[in-house]
Amino acid sequence: MRSLLVLTILSLADFSAAFTSHSFRSTVSRQRTRVSACDEDNNDNDPSVVSRREAIQNAGLALSSMLLIPASATTLSPLAAHAEGEPKTIILTGSNSGIGFEAVKRLSADGHTVVMPCRTMEKSLGAIQRIGSTAGNLVPAECDLASLASIQAFAKELPSLLGSNKKIDILGLNAGLARDTSAVDVARTKDGFELTVGTNHFGHFALNKLLLPMMNPNGKIVITASGVHDPESPGGAQGEKATLGDLEGLKRDGKLFEMVDGASFNADKAYKDSKLCNVLFTRELQKRLEASDETKRITANCFNPGLIVSTGLFRDQNPLFTKVFDVVATDVFKVGETPTFGGGTLYYTTTVDTRGGYYSSAPGSSKYGDAALGNQFAETQCSKEASDDAKAKNLWDLTDSLIGL
Repeated sequence: MRSLLVLTILSLADFSAAFTSHSFRSTVSRQRTRVSACDEDNNDNDPSVVSRREAIQNAGLALSSMLLIPASATTLSPLAAHAEGEPKTIILTGSNSGIGFEAVKRLSADGHTVVMPCRTMEKSLGAIQRIGSTAGNLVPAECDLASLASIQAFAKELPSLLGSNKKIDILGLNAGLARDTSAVDVARTKDGFELTVGTNHFGHFALNKLLLPMMNPNGKIVITASGVHDPESPGGAQGEKATLGDLEGLKRDGKLFEMVDGASFNADKAYKDSKLCNVLFTRELQKRLEASDETKRITANCFNPGLIVSTGLFRDQNPLFTKVFDVVATDVFKVGETPTFGGGTLYYTTTVDTRGGYYSSAPGSSKYGDAALGNQFAETQCSKEASDDAKAKNLWDLTDSLIGL
């Protein structure tokens, strides 16, 4: 145990030295790894491909999901003074945990009505129960993004949940799934898609398609992306890098694809690819919204809420290492975000931002709290591949064809 502690401290010292580089800090503040906002345990780092010492040093660059500080430890500041006008009707996937849950607490406190579609009704009801006394304007619902039938059932039920003549003001496509990166077998959705891309991209694409006719003409669509979509970002540079190639997997294999680019399955890359799909989807969606008179005032944006560490990510690691890294990443080096701050970025993008077609990223310093929103957390350049208009259109067309709705 003592030797492990020494190794951990030495490795964290090296990790600290890396972050003292001004250029490195600038890069880290520009692109962060995605927070988990889903029903599943997320894993974005594969310790088997690097040494233990390297894994510790690189952990802060490849993390994706975690609860470091409970919500009660940070005062919620819902930015009510900046929120737009009267209460909104909001649909938010992934609202039972992570940043989705934190965002719902803020939205509920502001008086917004939030429909909370989760993988099971039990998860949705449980989240509302945990929120407690301010949950009177929260509506439980079931929607499994790994099942087109479940998505269709939710869309069919939604008008009755909303009530007569109500429109969706904000659609938050926030849920996500990342498998253990040591997984070698392809898991699939109920419709046959590779599970990670099938849930994070295809599931949300289908949900957006079905709910768009129910949107307020001045509504917003918000997609939770991640810095790992960019191979030049710190998190995206670790392990297998995101790329969709020429979409050969979708063209050649249809629903039976293992990877979008046609390669053999890799769990780490599948998650990063799904986040690249999210950004491409956002950009193409905004173009299509603007091209229609009926939807031209609806905006679509995506964002990266930052590095939020979770014990679920390192559940196979020594508990001492996990605890030390928790404290050092968030409280000492300020490279991690709290779930409360991550929820704030979702809240801000949902209720305050008004532009369309852009990607925002977190600052890597939750010490700024809500003051960072619109300042350190602001519009950021997405990856080169995510800026490819032709690829965005091709991905859209192939996805639309494969879901068959």
